[in-house]
Amino acid sequence: MQKFYLYNTLTRRKEEFKPIKDNKVGIYTCGPTVYNYAHIGNLRSYIFADILVRVLRYNYGKEAVTWVMNITDVDDKTIRDSKIKYPDLEPMEALQKFTKEYDDLFWQDMTELNVEKPDIITHATDSQYLNEMQVLTKRIVDAGFGYVRDGSVYFDVKKYSQQHKYGQLLNLDMAGFKAGVRIDADEYEKENVQDFVLWKGHKEGEPFWEFDLNGEKLPGRPGWHIECSAMGEKELGCPFDIHTGGIDLKFPHHEN
Repeated sequence: MQKFYLYNTLTRRKEEFKPIKDNKVGIYTCGPTVYNYAHIGNLRSYIFADILVRVLRYNYGKEAVTWVMNITDVDDKTIRDSKIKYPDLEPMEALQKFTKEYDDLFWQDMTELNVEKPDIITHATDSQYLNEMQVLTKRIVDAGFGYVRDGSVYFDVKKYSQQHKYGQLLNLDMAGFKAGVRIDADEYEKENVQDFVLWKGHKEGEPFWEFDLNGEKLPGRPGWHIECSAMGEKELGCPFDIHTGGIDLKFPHHEN
């Protein structure tokens, strides 16, 4: 077995890779949001992950490596564009039809690039993962780091940062953080520290799922950040070894 080194975005240095568990490697790749064609910049991220997985399997054996990739098939963009393309369909049907088209096109691209399929492919709208997202959201609220406002559930960044380090991946200065500023959007500007949405309350004309949070009915859909948190934990446990994704995901997505 040969030594090899990876750049760690948390420590900002190249480090020798050593599995958390002996000869078992768990790797999670943030997959595409299926609302449009993938371009070469998107695909470069998955080519990198494929090469990394091949190296890991060469070093530790095929069975020792579990590679998970998610498909984000519900978010602001998929909802917006599915309504535009299929205005006559019910919101949930429009979303499912729209995202399946681009999901299929993505895997066609991956096949042409000779990228191997991950061991586990998760979809954010699968009922088993939606349940995990709701369970995780409840855990966060019960731990005192989440709160409900206007039918949505938010992560309390200030309260969390009083007890834990937040903003490490981008070396954020929390001194200027304005408490109580909330954002519903799944994506927002870099270094814009705000309370982010874990569960987004239902709006007219949008698909939604039922959510009973400690006796409070909160129909809606998951926020982007809770999706990967729940799916990664479900399939690999916590902590796992490697989380890959484009450099643009470092903050806020990977941090959150």
